[in-house]
Amino acid sequence: MSSGQCVLNAAEVFDQRDEDGVVVLLNDDPAPELYQNVRNAAAACPAQAIQIEE
Repeated sequence: MSSGQCVLNAAEVFDQRDEDGVVVLLNDDPAPELYQNVRNAAAACPAQAIQIEE
């Protein structure tokens, strides 16, 4: 399912639990220099489960 794509794009903001593969939010207010990585993560999420509010 490629659920780890958000972690690969923004590891400072997302992580993935080993036991079940669920992606968790680490930082709900990332620094501006991470914004593009977060946008890339949202675009790469196969379930379209990431919504960005600016």
